[in-house]
Amino acid sequence: MNTHTKSGGIRSHVRDVVLAAVRGLVLAVTMLPVTVLCFTLTLVSIALVPLGLGIFTTPGILGGVRDFANTRRRLAAEWCGVRIPSAYRPMPKDANPWTRTALMLGDPATWRDLRWLLVDMTAGFVTALLPAVLLFYPFEGFAVAAGLWRVVADGRTYWYGFVPVTDQPSALGAGATAVVLLFAAYHLTPRLLTAHFELTRAVLGGDQGELAERVRVLTETRRDAVDTSAAELRRIERDLHDGAQARLVAVGMDLGAVETLIDKDPAQARKLLSQARRNSAEALEELRDLVRGIHPPVLAERGLGDAVRALALRLPVATEVTVERPGRADAPVESAAYFAVSEVLTNAVKHSGADRLWVDLHHTDGMLRITVTDNGKGGAVIGAGSGLAGVERRLGTFDGILAVSSPAGGPTLVTMEIPCALS
Repeated sequence: MNTHTKSGGIRSHVRDVVLAAVRGLVLAVTMLPVTVLCFTLTLVSIALVPLGLGIFTTPGILGGVRDFANTRRRLAAEWCGVRIPSAYRPMPKDANPWTRTALMLGDPATWRDLRWLLVDMTAGFVTALLPAVLLFYPFEGFAVAAGLWRVVADGRTYWYGFVPVTDQPSALGAGATAVVLLFAAYHLTPRLLTAHFELTRAVLGGDQGELAERVRVLTETRRDAVDTSAAELRRIERDLHDGAQARLVAVGMDLGAVETLIDKDPAQARKLLSQARRNSAEALEELRDLVRGIHPPVLAERGLGDAVRALALRLPVATEVTVERPGRADAPVESAAYFAVSEVLTNAVKHSGADRLWVDLHHTDGMLRITVTDNGKGGAVIGAGSGLAGVERRLGTFDGILAVSSPAGGPTLVTMEIPCALS
């Protein structure tokens, strides 16, 4: 039983050795031309960006490079169990070529892909080919030991590796070298293929610098969220103190005066009651506005789509809203998206000079995606102190992104994406 088990284990290992050699050969032979082509096209396309042509070619080429890199990631996981994380930043699907080019060139993963292509066509090619060489090259040594050197040498020295073959004893030395190589192949070939993918992971995988950058971004967005919450609490406190609270205090004072005058001067008491009623109605309206500013009731009751439609109805500019969502996101995500849309629409009404707005809201591939378009004069930018900068910080709390395309003369397209799942 133990003999059969050991024999089965040897056969299984031999199969793994042959499979690793064949896979390494396939990688070396088939991937090298693709790697060289991707590297060349990427360099040429990026060089053409200043001339304008590269703006249209770069997104497609870089997208192809990413697909190629993801294929290598998949093979690494399936063949050797080497997990290589993909850390590309999410991209707006319908952004114009200039926006996509700028975002892709600003992604550190793009330049990591470019470095990987350079490594893959050099050291990567060698490490992929080495398992096949180590397994198949010994068979040439056996053929040399069997007398092949007499046929191919034609009276000259035949070199097998570092062994010069000039006669049969030296040919047997080549055969002995082949045995050593075959023994090494039996033990090392699968490990060499794994080493190839480890090299790929070392270049394609995220490094400590990116991890530190990620931590910095998370720390910054958390600080922004805390600052925003504190500012919102101060605003609520101020609005309550200066608005509803002051009116309710006035109502209390009026009612106290009514108690004093109700028997002495009924007419004056009736005036004070009327005034108290007006103050209480105004206080109630201010409280409703305050609640609507914190979390609109329609958002809580009917979701983001209807809340955005209600928001559009209050705008002085004709606004068309399209919603395609099979469910609802978490309440914090919907709240952030609602106020982000509100800020973008407010900016468009105040500054764009547009007479028509379009809002498109849908959820695809685990991403809540919202676009706001206007036919105004353009020129919107994400800058310090602008409303769009505040929107970007709000979305950043949820790992969301904001992209703006606003050439002079318009139109302006604002795209917001937030990763989330729907209930």
